[in-house]
This record gives sequence, C-alpha cells and structure tokens, in this order.
Amino acid sequence: MTATSASGEIMEAPEAGADVLARSGGLEARLARSAGEIEAAQRLRFEVFYREMKAQPTPEMAASGRDFDRYDEFCDHLLVFDHDAGGAVVGCYRLLRRDVAARHGGFYSAAEYDLTSLLANSPPDAKFLELGRSCVAREYRSSQVMQFMWRGLLAYLIRNDIELMFGCASLPGTDPQSMKVELAYLHHFHAVPPELPQVRALPQRYVDMNLLPRESIDPLQALHELPPLVKGYIRAGAYIGDGAVIDDQFNTTDVFIYFPTSRLDKRLRAFLTKRMKS
Repeated sequence: MTATSASGEIMEAPEAGADVLARSGGLEARLARSAGEIEAAQRLRFEVFYREMKAQPTPEMAASGRDFDRYDEFCDHLLVFDHDAGGAVVGCYRLLRRDVAARHGGFYSAAEYDLTSLLANSPPDAKFLELGRSCVAREYRSSQVMQFMWRGLLAYLIRNDIELMFGCASLPGTDPQSMKVELAYLHHFHAVPPELPQVRALPQRYVDMNLLPRESIDPLQALHELPPLVKGYIRAGAYIGDGAVIDDQFNTTDVFIYFPTSRLDKRLRAFLTKRMKS
C-alpha cells in the first residue's frame, strides 16, 4: 500500500492488518487500505484544522488542501466512512503503536512533552498507543458518531492488546488566561497520580495549568466547558499530564492525555462492547 509523504512524494504505508472495526447503518470504521483513503483523511484534517480552526498551513499543505507530515507514512489511520454519502471519510484518528514509533524516530507528542519517565519506567514490550489528528466533519459531530469512533478505537485496542493510550489533545486558542478554569480544573482534578510515571511539558514550552485554586472551581461547570474530545477522554477515565503547551501553528493550547486502558469506564466499555457485537 502507498500513501503520500510530508514532501508530497509517494511512499509505502503500513499494512492495514485488522479489517473492519465497527459498522452501524451506513457508517463503517476501519483502517485505511489505500493512498486515496489516507489522502481523504488528510483533506478532512485540512478542512477541520486549517479552514475551520484557523491553523497555519505550510505552502505545500495550502496548495494540496491536505494536512500531512512524516508520521502519516507509518501510522495506522482509523477512518469513519459514510456509505450513505458515497463512502465519504467523515472522521479519522491517527494511531502510532510503540513498536512502530521505535523504528521511525519516536512519538509525535515528544515535540511537546518529555516522555522519558513514561518510557523508562515501563517494560520495553509494554503496548503503548499514541493517539493523534482526531477530527470529525462538522455535520457529523454528534454523540452517536463520536461513540461510533470510540467503538472502532476499542476494537483496535483489543486487537493490539494496548495497555496505555496517550497523546496531545487541544483546547481552541492560545491564551491560557481565557481558559484558566478548564486548565485549572484538569490540573487539580485529573492529574496523573504520583505513583505513575510522570509526563511534563518540555521546559521551553511549559505553561502552568495551576491558574486558579482548587476550591474556586465548579467541577461540573468546568467539565461542561471542555471541548468534546477532551471531555470524552476525561469522562472515560483519562488522566492529564503536567503543563500545557501553546501550539501557534494549530492555534490551540494542548494538554497531555494519559489513559491506561484499565481505567476505561466500565459502563462505557460494556456499552461499546455490546454495540460491537450487535
């Protein structure tokens, strides 16, 4: 299988391995099988990140109308297709397993967070998965579609025996003071516990999330204010790393998602598993 590299050249992409991950009506979640399907995901990412969220594309990205980088070459791409709309790609996740990252220069999130403790304090064969480049087309942003993407992701986790998911998730904007309630809430109520390996933003990029005292925060209101993806991770059982990072290119403030799969909410796991069997 081939795909398009960050330089725009044709290159080899990973084998899909697992086939269909989930189906519901006209929706299908599976790994990309071809260069064309990966490029469809890149076009969706460009539409969401650059046209809608006002990220700053490179000239090459702007010319092609696609979001791409070198990681697309070897990641798995979980795609959601709507066969009632001609097979359009309406959602995507980019998935990077630890063994693959080790062969290709490491994880994407290492550009923002120090992963040293996380990697050093785990067995070398521990099954880690980095999540990234998640987005859903505007007209498909419902809880039903988000749950469907999670069904596909859960199937992938099970098939690959994943023990820990992690990655950067974004809050819109680059002014931490404008989101101080949300950042302080994540810091005080959902930090990685001290008995687990700690992940901290790189010193030169570190933004303190402790912007308000814990007692001044209404947890329910703060949770409500979070973007849907971050809110979904928190409700499902994820922790948050130490420090936020400003991403000027993407016009976002990033936080580190630290999600042992053993923490996946039992009710959510049961619900998704039941739907997988239906």
